[in-house]
Amino acid sequence: MSSNIKQKPVWRQWLESIITAFILALIIRSFIIEPFKIPSGSMEPTLKVGDKILVNKFIYGARIPFTNIFFPKIREPQTGDIMVFIYPVNPKKDFIKRVIAKGGDTVEIRNGNIYINGKLCNYPVIRDIYYYNVGPYGKDKIIVPEGHFYVLGDNSGNSKDSRFWGFVPEENRIGKAFLIWWPPHRIRLLR
Repeated sequence: MSSNIKQKPVWRQWLESIITAFILALIIRSFIIEPFKIPSGSMEPTLKVGDKILVNKFIYGARIPFTNIFFPKIREPQTGDIMVFIYPVNPKKDFIKRVIAKGGDTVEIRNGNIYINGKLCNYPVIRDIYYYNVGPYGKDKIIVPEGHFYVLGDNSGNSKDSRFWGFVPEENRIGKAFLIWWPPHRIRLLR
């Protein structure tokens, strides 16, 4: 009994492997995890210029490319999350900031501290930063509109954030930054 299984040429096996790897990488990057490079010092000391990070797109519900349709989310962005989002002022840019408050919350910056719904914010990283009450959305007590987020950079004196340009619509969310993967001496999980 002889086997008549015909072997594919090596070039075709290689081509199929490359195409499969490309499709798999595209799916992972579009829906699960995407790398980003930090371009500015607005999130220092947490993130430094040139840090390369990974962003979990799945947790907040990844967007189906070229649409405004999202997969179901695992959870909403929470106070303290480091979120990558589409910059509301220029949709061609992605920004990264820390979520301070969400729709319905009252935010006030007083004496360098953040107050959410009248209570001092006790999230560890947020309470350790001195925030300047500047900009049209940072001088007075404000209410975050439903379906929006109020975000700030960790480097308060060097960050253009919600204090200056307002709120991030929920549909602009991209994902939660969770890991610095480069440079090697800074590899760590983000909090």
